[in-house]
Amino acid sequence: MEAVLEQKSDKQGAVKGHSKEAAERLRALAMVRNIGIIAHIDAGKTTTTERILYYSGSVHKIGQVDDGTTVTDWMDQERERGITITSAAVTCLWRDHQVNIIDTPGHVDFTVEVERSLRVLDGAIGVFCGVGGVQPQSETVWRQAERYGVPRIAYVNKMDRLGADFDAVVVAIRKRLGSNAVPVQLPWGKEDGFSGVIDLLELKAIAFDEASMGRQLKDQNIPSELAGLAEKARAALVEKVAEKDESVLESYLKSPDVPAAVLKAGIRRLTVANDMVPVLCGSSLRNKGVQPLMDAVVDFLPSPLEVKPIQGMKPGTTETITREPDDFGLTTALLFKLVNDPYVGQMAFVRVYSGRIKKGQNVYNPRTRKRQRVSRLLRIHADSGTDVEALFSGEIGAVAGLKQVVTGDTLCAENVPVELERIKFPEPVMFIAIEPRSRADRDKLEAALAALSSEDPTCLIRTDPETGQTVLSGMGELHLEVLRERIRREFHVEANTGKPMVAYYETVTHPATGEHDFDREVGGRHQYALVKVEVAPGVRGAGNSVEFDCDRSSIPEEFRSDVEQGLNDGIVTGVLGRYPLTDIKVRVVGGRFDPESSTDVAFRTAAVLAFRDAVTKAGAELLEPIMLLEIITPAECMGDVLGDLNGRRGKVMDMTVQGNMQVVKAGAPLAELFGYSTAIRSLSRGRANYTMEPKQFEIVPAAVREGILNR
Repeated sequence: MEAVLEQKSDKQGAVKGHSKEAAERLRALAMVRNIGIIAHIDAGKTTTTERILYYSGSVHKIGQVDDGTTVTDWMDQERERGITITSAAVTCLWRDHQVNIIDTPGHVDFTVEVERSLRVLDGAIGVFCGVGGVQPQSETVWRQAERYGVPRIAYVNKMDRLGADFDAVVVAIRKRLGSNAVPVQLPWGKEDGFSGVIDLLELKAIAFDEASMGRQLKDQNIPSELAGLAEKARAALVEKVAEKDESVLESYLKSPDVPAAVLKAGIRRLTVANDMVPVLCGSSLRNKGVQPLMDAVVDFLPSPLEVKPIQGMKPGTTETITREPDDFGLTTALLFKLVNDPYVGQMAFVRVYSGRIKKGQNVYNPRTRKRQRVSRLLRIHADSGTDVEALFSGEIGAVAGLKQVVTGDTLCAENVPVELERIKFPEPVMFIAIEPRSRADRDKLEAALAALSSEDPTCLIRTDPETGQTVLSGMGELHLEVLRERIRREFHVEANTGKPMVAYYETVTHPATGEHDFDREVGGRHQYALVKVEVAPGVRGAGNSVEFDCDRSSIPEEFRSDVEQGLNDGIVTGVLGRYPLTDIKVRVVGGRFDPESSTDVAFRTAAVLAFRDAVTKAGAELLEPIMLLEIITPAECMGDVLGDLNGRRGKVMDMTVQGNMQVVKAGAPLAELFGYSTAIRSLSRGRANYTMEPKQFEIVPAAVREGILNR
């Protein structure tokens, strides 16, 4: 680390003449950790975060999820429901390091919060239940972290619960998540007898004083009955690290008893390189294991200097631009979240990758091609903020007062612009019709919906072209219910809503070409345009793409935006049941215009009609969301559960045994799962439970499709 700091500071100093200040800022940046806490619902993320804040001195009383007194679950609905709905950022100090933490939701309906948080973080703590182990949402958030290359440590929580099995969870992390999980701790005792943890690096036992609520740690000799197990586990740890790290291997060849400092440095290198996942354990609710977890964050997870420099594109080109963390470099920041605060107004959460954002500075948005003045900067702590004069490279904060910005925008220097990769979000799977209870509330409802959709990219608003109804789409029943409550509580609008409905999509099955020759009198004026379009199926889940593959003499530049608008109109309205089209590639391959009579309206109309012609020829099909179910049921109820699942068009993918319970993994259409919670409880006399998450969209069987389109 010291060599890296010297190299970076020399380079910056030589270029900009700020060697002393640059070196100081780099050393400060090396003491920063930007981390997220990710897990399945109820694994203990928020409880762990509360203990971290308490032991670091950021709060003086431990908040409890059940009491609704936690710092990060600050929304009324979060405290009432006992779940995390929106990601919350907090900052604390640990061993002179600034640790910026984002506590993320565990429920699948709010997976967008995990997605955008991981996009801007340098490391993560994966929390696993000692009993449940790797659960469905654990896999989802782990895959999200993999996609962004985020280094992780694993924390096996709830080791005091009946049935907790540390070894089984480690095996599951290796098998189901495909990660090189290596314990750096062992549990000291189990279930009611869980007393603390055994540190394999220092070969010592750590007890947590209950009288001081775990504040006081006591280092002890490892109990004799566990000494042999600990020696064996340390030897396995050393071998695992030595396999991939030359320094540890060199020390190991000299002596199998590798010093703790050498081993710790090797673990850090492997963790930062995503070659290893250190596994720790504890019971956050019982105040055991949290301080060693924070030590592991400082010891093993990277600072902003140790992750790969961010890469973006020069706007309008395919040229790649790299920006390193450097306070004296060109300003580069990613806007990853928008929040509408009743007092501050709209706040844009940003991660600064290079340069700095200062109060009063102008920042440039390559998407809108506009620059704006930064009027206010804040460092966020859950639902409150502290005004600051600048946000430096590697920091996460909020900018107030920006206009016309959306999630995923880049803020940069105007003279050398760069556009960072945008954040991709999943398609909504469910929708409801919504309308104000009185005409007087119509404008207020529109404003509320606009504010919610700007905050949440998975909250989509559209108008049904046939009924004229406003349709609110989301990621599930809970997501829609939370949105309804937010409209009522935060925006003080009473609204009527319909029953939740499945969000179907349309797609095409083979390539086809369509064209339309628009030639008619409109409003007493002759209008003309011809557009030829080719559509083809894309990769499932990749979304839509539109491109022009014709010369500018056939469709001039001035009309191309109108053609694109027409194509988007066609994509949104579909051809079968007025459902939006997805996973298609659209190419404009030809056209014709007349200098005298071509208009924007003519080209827009010709484009949408040519598109519909092509889609109709391309074998349009209906897509429905398929959910991934994990059902845990007693063996004696297995036949009834599988029979019911078969009746819901479910397909079993895997069956395993977990203790005296059967675990069934299956895929089933969301349309068939309404009321499933009641059904499975009835079939198992309340003993079975399940979790589900979106899996993919699949073509609806012909017999079912006719019923959907004719209802």
